[in-house]
Amino acid sequence: MKILVVGAGAVGGYFGGRLAEKGEDVTFLVRKRRMQELEKSGLQISSPHGDFEMSPRVIEAGTDETFDLILLSTKAYHLNQVVQDIEPFVVEHTYILPLLNGMAHLERLTETFGEHRVLGGLCFIESTLDEQGRILQTSPSHHLLFGPLTGERTQRLAELERHLTGTKSPIKYSETIIRDMWNKYLFITTFSGVTSLFRSAIGPIREQEQGMELIRQLTAEAKQAMEQQGAVFSDEIEQVQEKQIVQMTDTMKSSLQRDMEKGQDVEADHLFGSLLMTADQTRYPLLRAIYANLQVYRATRTS
Repeated sequence: MKILVVGAGAVGGYFGGRLAEKGEDVTFLVRKRRMQELEKSGLQISSPHGDFEMSPRVIEAGTDETFDLILLSTKAYHLNQVVQDIEPFVVEHTYILPLLNGMAHLERLTETFGEHRVLGGLCFIESTLDEQGRILQTSPSHHLLFGPLTGERTQRLAELERHLTGTKSPIKYSETIIRDMWNKYLFITTFSGVTSLFRSAIGPIREQEQGMELIRQLTAEAKQAMEQQGAVFSDEIEQVQEKQIVQMTDTMKSSLQRDMEKGQDVEADHLFGSLLMTADQTRYPLLRAIYANLQVYRATRTS
């Protein structure tokens, strides 16, 4: 099975590297600068779950080739360009597995490629690139879930499962992937929302009584806004996710916050704007404040 990983950054590079480490046929679609880094130093992973180095196969957009699986780990604000880049690689049997946060990207992908090609997917991982382009993965969690949007398990999906599982990172098939994605969306909205608002790791926020109250308020607002869009969650999801936040290490940061620290663009519209777009915004003051905070950051970043 030929696997194309779009991007070789902190997420795609990590999971693509683990699949290649297992022995799968993995190619990375990258921009010229990243290609030069990889050709010079290779793909390097530093992780408590095992370090790994390889000389990856890399291609650029426009290469004449097709793939069985295309793994998307791009930021949401690059999605339109990525869709154009991967279209020539897609044939009838190609699966597209996005690992983007949120849900809005599913509509864009299914409109272009069809619901039968697009899978649901998510991952939990804390990883970043250092100045040399090495992938630094630091969290105990480094797992990935995938499954069909239609809920139908086919023989080809069973074949895909055989290729994706068995790596050093837990990659698992889910029969409830849509619910899993909403659960993740709720978690990342709360976690990235409070850490970006306070420009702080989770520890100092959590230690303040007002901080925990704000976390609970944001979870409640986000859950209500998502339910208005048709979300279905696991039982007692608020309590489950609060426990997860309490158990995090003090230094844990969201990827959105790390992007802000690097002066990079952020997924403000995809994560927060999409929740407020069709909602009665007066009911969600904290979501509005966080979205406004990110918009101010974006405006001052580009000014």
